[in-house]
Amino acid sequence: MPTYEYECQSCGHKFEKFQNMSAQPIKECPKCRKNSAKRLISAGSGIIFKGSGFYATDYRKDKSGSSKSKPKGCPSANPDNPGCSNCPGH
Repeated sequence: MPTYEYECQSCGHKFEKFQNMSAQPIKECPKCRKNSAKRLISAGSGIIFKGSGFYATDYRKDKSGSSKSKPKGCPSANPDNPGCSNCPGH
């Protein structure tokens, strides 16, 4: 359930309300009690990535300056063939 921002057109009071997406917009201002509250359009919140597979957990350097983990190389690579012709894009 998102948090919606509202502003009263009468007194200018701004407030937030945690509502279902299907709920009707609030009309009454909690401060002046007039039916002049309007829902504001906001940018919303950012996306938060959790778990492994992201920069903060997999590629960030630790305090010693070395990477915590590095992506694995090509499984078909060897000293005679450092590149890989089996992988797409190579």
